[in-house]
Amino acid sequence: MSVNKEIKRITTHTLQKMKREGEKISMLTAYDYSMARIIDDAGMDVILVGDSASNVMAGHETTLPITLDQMIFLASSVVRAAKRSLVIVDLPFGSYQGNSKEALNSAIRIMKESGAHGVKLEGGITEADTIKRIVSAGIPVMGHLGLTPQSIYKFGTYAVRATGNDEAEQLLTDAALVEQAGCFALVLEKIPASLAKQVTESLHIPTIGIGAGHYTDGQVLVMHDMFGINKEFKPRFLRRYLNLYDEMKAAAEQYIKDVKSGDFPNEKEQY
Repeated sequence: MSVNKEIKRITTHTLQKMKREGEKISMLTAYDYSMARIIDDAGMDVILVGDSASNVMAGHETTLPITLDQMIFLASSVVRAAKRSLVIVDLPFGSYQGNSKEALNSAIRIMKESGAHGVKLEGGITEADTIKRIVSAGIPVMGHLGLTPQSIYKFGTYAVRATGNDEAEQLLTDAALVEQAGCFALVLEKIPASLAKQVTESLHIPTIGIGAGHYTDGQVLVMHDMFGINKEFKPRFLRRYLNLYDEMKAAAEQYIKDVKSGDFPNEKEQY
């Protein structure tokens, strides 16, 4: 029997046990009550209220514009739907970088106002003190290394990270530091699979990959990408499980046709 079926609510402790016992961790983003309810009912281990909402929900080019207030609103909607999934919320750009006191205040607001179970932040050595401060307040923190979308203007590209020796060594160092700082798990985004394997084997905390190969302890995808609600985003690491864009478009077109023709509503669909 899998670990996650033994308990009613997934916790950080559950994820640690899953890593020890070799059970992979499933994680998917959600941003609203209705979608989160479906994902939770499916048996997802972790729901991430990602700052990717800036892209898929608000149409921004990057994750940078979304605010803390907006993240709290989205997270509170997801929390109301999630009965067993662990709900983690991204600390948005500008709410934690370079100021551990502000970071703690941001994390506290997310926990108090949304009811979420933990927060996620990007960065390694630069954020170690911030992680320690948030964890010391009793708030679980998930780390994030590799491609860090909040730093897109610094790197100037969404290409695979840590392909060179120097950056790979730094990532290994950063991974050890965020674990020591108190992170309960670590997202590895768009790095070579061999490096992700090294990181995963070097840590006691679970790793969650996105574009990091199959050696990580779990996987995460953006809901809109996995369900095929988006059509433009086609990275190598994405597996589309549905094609909702075309199916929903066809349903909308049929609805328009039925309304225009007078077919909807029919005699059985009125009072």
